[in-house]
Amino acid sequence: MFTVFLAALAGASFGGLTVAVQWGIRRCADLEVGAFIAVAIGAIAVAVVSVPSAAAAGIDVGGLLPFFGAGLLAPGASQIMMTLAVRNAGPARAGILMGAAPLFSILIALAVLGESFRLPIAIGTFLIVLGSVAMVGEGEHSYRHGRRGAVLALLCAVLFASRDNLLRWGARGDDISPFLAATSSLLAATAFSLIYLALQKPRDLRARVLQALPAFAPAGLALALGYGTLLLALDKGQVSIVSPLHATGSLWAVLLAAVFIGRSEGISHRTVLAALLVVAGGVLIGTFR
Repeated sequence: MFTVFLAALAGASFGGLTVAVQWGIRRCADLEVGAFIAVAIGAIAVAVVSVPSAAAAGIDVGGLLPFFGAGLLAPGASQIMMTLAVRNAGPARAGILMGAAPLFSILIALAVLGESFRLPIAIGTFLIVLGSVAMVGEGEHSYRHGRRGAVLALLCAVLFASRDNLLRWGARGDDISPFLAATSSLLAATAFSLIYLALQKPRDLRARVLQALPAFAPAGLALALGYGTLLLALDKGQVSIVSPLHATGSLWAVLLAAVFIGRSEGISHRTVLAALLVVAGGVLIGTFR
């Protein structure tokens, strides 16, 4: 039961992350700094929780390398893309399309890891494609660059899938604390974002960070909660239980956007249908993979 709670909380947290990012965007237009703040706060929060694990078992730097490398992909590069996707497409639509990650994950696993392709996975793939097409083909809404945001959200899904397969490949047989693993990934993401900022917009960086901190702090806390609970759930329970509940993040994104953002998000029946299709496909792939 505790595993179910953790997995459901992870799904809700990642769904809430897109809404928290939109909340930050409306209060501060410095998106790249916002992405950095989110991953930095996430790293600090998880690092504090991981101190007992590090003190008890020590730190296996070699075992943490796959998690560090995965963090460069997501939430390293993905957090910047996610912030831009939310600005252009809105949190609900971005959250739905990022929910297509299981589709890309199984395609990568088929090609690289040699995993099997069974009928339930084929059905799940079809449902995700159908939901994504419904979302991308949706009519104009209140966001001016919705299609650009859709492309960025799908790129995020590819990065999520690449991260998952890297972890699946690199962490086989390792007994790593989930909090230390999450800390490694978020520290890598923080380093990536900081280097990106230093190369792209280095002027007045400290002042910009302090100015954007209140706006994007909730996104950082949502990111920390999502990563921590997801890895803890995977450590304690079976993937077939955790993955379907984590896949509900798309529905949480739609629900939370409707509650906290309201009419400006322009959630339609087609948006809800797309979310249901993507979640159903993700549940099938997560259950039978």
